[in-house]
Amino acid sequence: MLFRDSAALVAAECLSGGLFFRLTEQFAHVHGHRPSASEVRSWERSIPVLASALNDAGLGQVEMLLEYGLPLNSKRADAVLAGVHPRTGLPSYVIVELKQWSSAEPDDDDPSLCHVDAYKRAVLNPVDQVRGYCQYLINFNRALAEHPERLSGAAYLHNATEFGVGGLFEAQEDQYGQLFIGSRRAEFIDFLRSRLSSAPGAAAADHLINGKVGPSTQLMAVAAQEVREREQFVLLDEQQVAYRTVLNAVRRAKRSDHKEVVIVTGGPGTGKSVIALSLLGELYRQKITALHATGSQSFTTTMRKVAGTRKREVRDLFKYFNSFMTAEHNGLDVLICDEAHRMRETSANRYTPAVNRTGKAQVEELIDAARVPVFLLDEHQVVRPGEMGTVAEIEAIAAKKNLTCRVVSLDSQFRCGGSEAYLLWVLRLLGLEPGGHVTWKPDGKMQLLIADTPQELEALLEERRSQGYTARMSAGYCWNWTKKVPPGQALPADVVIGDWRRPWNVYGDRAVGGAPPAALWATDPAGFGQVGCVYTAQGFEYDWSGVIIGPDLVWRGDGWHVNRGASKDPVFKKSTPDEDVSRLIRNTYKVLLTRGMIGTIVYSTDAETRAKLRELIGAASSFAAV
Repeated sequence: MLFRDSAALVAAECLSGGLFFRLTEQFAHVHGHRPSASEVRSWERSIPVLASALNDAGLGQVEMLLEYGLPLNSKRADAVLAGVHPRTGLPSYVIVELKQWSSAEPDDDDPSLCHVDAYKRAVLNPVDQVRGYCQYLINFNRALAEHPERLSGAAYLHNATEFGVGGLFEAQEDQYGQLFIGSRRAEFIDFLRSRLSSAPGAAAADHLINGKVGPSTQLMAVAAQEVREREQFVLLDEQQVAYRTVLNAVRRAKRSDHKEVVIVTGGPGTGKSVIALSLLGELYRQKITALHATGSQSFTTTMRKVAGTRKREVRDLFKYFNSFMTAEHNGLDVLICDEAHRMRETSANRYTPAVNRTGKAQVEELIDAARVPVFLLDEHQVVRPGEMGTVAEIEAIAAKKNLTCRVVSLDSQFRCGGSEAYLLWVLRLLGLEPGGHVTWKPDGKMQLLIADTPQELEALLEERRSQGYTARMSAGYCWNWTKKVPPGQALPADVVIGDWRRPWNVYGDRAVGGAPPAALWATDPAGFGQVGCVYTAQGFEYDWSGVIIGPDLVWRGDGWHVNRGASKDPVFKKSTPDEDVSRLIRNTYKVLLTRGMIGTIVYSTDAETRAKLRELIGAASSFAAV
């Protein structure tokens, strides 16, 4: 939070003008940059209104926690009021969302959304916004998890009249989400008096601030039911070993009050994420606090969708690696770090608050956050400079902290038709395993095809889709990508090969012209027709995979030649060594070539490379033979 004091003293600070200076300075200290002019204006216009209402209600000793940050989340509540309940004498809390709106219209199709002139797109009804904050805080702050009745939520539109926002009252109201407007200020004051008394609220504020952070027992029970009652995952051989290794480590950690690190390493399709979901369901059943984290927006979004289809609150259990910069040391029992090869050197970026720039390595933050940190990774899927997820790196940090580190290797794989021969062929083709490239010998498990044109590639995938299979096209990052598409316009066809033109997948978290947002490209049927990049394909699988090898990787003479100048990937800087660029581009194509469950079709934009691939893949696997 940016500021805390009693309502009486906040009102005095507002009157003197000192509060807004202090908020601005604290914001700059926490976030590393000064707040926008609009944010300062909102403080100047809204905070005095709330402080005045509290003091007029006789609640001057209630504590106001301003710009209160939700735990393990970047969202901030405008104000949390902490005090004593007038009837029970127990701690009582009110989250208040302040809006300056004078008018707003509910969405015709969904009363949880509304339209405000200041915004181009629909926004969440403030009743639903504050309700979400309440539910999240109950789920992740133990001070409230055990006593959810102590929390209430209110949206206060202090400039609004019934005429301007009357339609917003269509949204369902409850204890955690109520709507009040400026023209009926007395109702808001009565509400505050019903939840808070004139007694000092400092102790209640301390209790909330010091509440242990982590998923609540109730949330874990819901998650256990949601995950375990979905289709049951069957774990085989090394998967069972990994699963039991983690559960045994948890038992030892709880019994002996110590930490252990577990690393589960395996190639694409070895079931790392199935293990992660199975562990979450079992841990929650045992009421053991655990969270799931990745470094991939696409993967996290999909995991939230898969695990939280029926219970939206379950989605909050899926975090990002950089969510744990300020996490309590050993605050969790288990932290499952999926796709751990995506870990970065540090969690800090240009938006990171200055107070959080500790210089600590991201892997160290993740290890510190739980008694049993679990890392699931594939070292051959490191595709960006700065990704640090290797077994050696994790083992080194564990050794430095004098922690036991157990490594489980997954050999059996379920992607690529379960074909170990195909996976080895890809690794040797790209020079990621020793022994040199070899000719593909069909093994009856995985189909490998080559096309002479992108039209042929797309036609084969279309044919498979007509037979009920899933399919996607992906490519190396060799074409510029239009990131901003004006509303109402179609995706531009950035990927151009001769007279064949197709768009990249959507960049961002909104659908464009019927194409799904980036995070859902690999799983939404509407993703076909756009070309996916490695960042949207990584971590996913589909029946048939069409891979376009661009001019960044071409065959010359007896081996591969990496042309870094042909790559349009902005992650490669001038300072990135050629050796790193070569390794990362090869890893990129390794990822793309191992997404298919049944078959892969390959096309190269380079004629000499196509000829070499046809030689290695064999005429029997040509497009015409299918």
